[in-house]
Amino acid sequence: MTGLPSGVSRTAVLIAQAREGESARPSGLFHDPLARPLVEAAGRIDGVSEAGRRAADHFVLRTRYFDDRLTEAAAAGIRQVVLLAAGLDTRAFRLGWPEDLALFEVDLPDLVAFKEKVLADQGAQPRCARKAVAADLREDWPAALTEAGFDPERPTAWLIEGVLMYLAPEDGARVLERVGELSAPGSRLSVEHVNEAYLRQPAMRPAMNRLQATQAAWLSSVEDPVDWLAGFGWRAEVTHQADLARSLGRPVPPMADSSVVGAARIWLVTALS
Repeated sequence: MTGLPSGVSRTAVLIAQAREGESARPSGLFHDPLARPLVEAAGRIDGVSEAGRRAADHFVLRTRYFDDRLTEAAAAGIRQVVLLAAGLDTRAFRLGWPEDLALFEVDLPDLVAFKEKVLADQGAQPRCARKAVAADLREDWPAALTEAGFDPERPTAWLIEGVLMYLAPEDGARVLERVGELSAPGSRLSVEHVNEAYLRQPAMRPAMNRLQATQAAWLSSVEDPVDWLAGFGWRAEVTHQADLARSLGRPVPPMADSSVVGAARIWLVTALS
């Protein structure tokens, strides 16, 4: 079985390629041995644009940021994790989870089928109780999640990474409403989004055109993520990518440098219920 479906699912390959590259560094911020097999099975994306190369730095920092938020949640006693639009994520296999933790990965059926085949071929063994859930976030994914064993009475650590910008505003709001309905007290939420200025950057125009051509256009943005998430019952805190890069001993990526991008922002957000 070779190749991923087109559209948004295909963008997961670029992210996996960034994780593959970082894993090859002696001082990598994480190690993902499954990234290369997934990329090779999906079909490597060659001729990445300048914007795509810059995005790789973002994907690396973003990965480490959310790794840390999820491991903090587990250390605090949360034993249920849900990755919405999980893509080619391999956190179930590479992070040091408690043995009694249940992790659910939700994504489109074709992508789930592709990924499960590759993982099986690799003999990959998760470090927790992992369940892949085939569902579209624009449809009744909570039913599929609960059928897979998710317990809404238990506190949950949610991750919504790299997907909300692909959803229309009303679809993104509905996802957050459903997450809120499924979140017991003590739950945590980690989210990525962008503001309008980021979408409108001239440097991003070629990438946006390519995404639109592959039916993966960015459809939404958020100006104030703290206020936005407060409307769904979450107390949020934003980490600026420049600060994150410095804290990890890495150069500030140009796409996060305000002297380069002005008011454009990629929001990395963590929140408590």
